[in-house]
Amino acid sequence: MTRYKIKNQKALHFVSFATVEWINIFTRSLCQEIIVESLRYYQETKRMILNVWCLMTNHTHMIISSGGKNKQEDKRF
Repeated sequence: MTRYKIKNQKALHFVSFATVEWINIFTRSLCQEIIVESLRYYQETKRMILNVWCLMTNHTHMIISSGGKNKQEDKRF
């Protein structure tokens, strides 16, 4: 597994991920709730700043930052 290194911890970073084979799994309310709860967890426990995010049917985009307090690459999604 390759880990990305973020050099400027105070900067905003674009993060995106997709489902395997682009399957439309996020059309289900339960799956949407899991993503939202996971993001809340990272905001509360890892102090991730979630500036903006968009959840689509098979992928999501986020712009995150840490304010320099925690290393962003340590926040395993």
